[in-house]
Amino acid sequence: MKKAAEKSTAKSTPAGKTASAKSTAKKAAPAKKAAPAKKAAPAKKAAPAKSAAVEAAAVKGAAVKKAAPPKKVTVAPEKAIAAVRKASPVKAVAPKPPKGESNTALVRRARRINRELAEVYPYAHPELDFENPFQLLVATVLSAQTTDLRVNQTTPALFAKYPTPEDLAAADPEEVEEILRPTGFFRAKTKSVMGLSKALAEEFDGEVPGRLEDLVKLPGVGRKTAFVVLGNAFGRPGITVDTHFQRLVRRWQWTEETDPDKIEAAVGALFPKSEWTMLSHHVIFHGRRICHARKPACGACPIAPLCPAYGEGETDPEKAKKLLKYEKGGFPGQRLKPPQSYLDAGGTPAPPLAGR
Repeated sequence: MKKAAEKSTAKSTPAGKTASAKSTAKKAAPAKKAAPAKKAAPAKKAAPAKSAAVEAAAVKGAAVKKAAPPKKVTVAPEKAIAAVRKASPVKAVAPKPPKGESNTALVRRARRINRELAEVYPYAHPELDFENPFQLLVATVLSAQTTDLRVNQTTPALFAKYPTPEDLAAADPEEVEEILRPTGFFRAKTKSVMGLSKALAEEFDGEVPGRLEDLVKLPGVGRKTAFVVLGNAFGRPGITVDTHFQRLVRRWQWTEETDPDKIEAAVGALFPKSEWTMLSHHVIFHGRRICHARKPACGACPIAPLCPAYGEGETDPEKAKKLLKYEKGGFPGQRLKPPQSYLDAGGTPAPPLAGR
């Protein structure tokens, strides 16, 4: 670039000599036309290249600074989850109210939702067929990754052939697999139900234990299954955190947690312990019938005024009614329509109101 500039100046020197005389000042005008060459546009454009490099370095530096926090966060959840599993679920995690809602308001809203659901589903109960704790335990294990209806169609043949833990523990695995095939994952489920049956026969004299710490040691039995058995076979309160429960309590902003143990702890702190079992039934019933995963029937929901997620699903009452899922025959006293106090003049649920 410098050589080019020197050549251009060398060519312009004659004009510069003539420009020294006043009489030839007008003749120096052509030299002024050469001024655009002095602008050195390429040289000025090169300056942004330096700033771009500086900006790129700054962006990289900022990216490195922003990327640092996630490395610290990846370890914390594992420790937190481990601590919750070892500790009492209620004491482990305190409920975290949504933004703009006090803890007191959250507790009141959550309990009101449960009261309304109790009116809608007065006969809410575990939808698995069973006659004793052993049958409930096995049926709950089999209900993973399938419907309760499918389990209820499968267990009669299983319990007719293997009525006790001793019988099932001594069964032929291939025969059990053939019976459980319709439930899916039948090999793994066969291993679980035969394993827990053997443990019951050898360690608990063929009886299902009534303590959480004993139940969770059985093959295929986690906290969710244990609380189903404790709450419905022994009358001991427990929260059943299945997929429906997780989905609904997050929609209602009862908690922002995603880990089942932390959800159990946070929601349990909102309610008296005596209500935990029926609370689970109410929420699960509602999730299966109205508040669906993909398209909730918001326009036919009895708790629409209390739900922060109102509007995520179909709000038109007529269209929403078509999304409702009724059980065969229904239940005595069951009603799947909003209470009159929540209906406006047009018969549609009123929108959510803060503080109701």
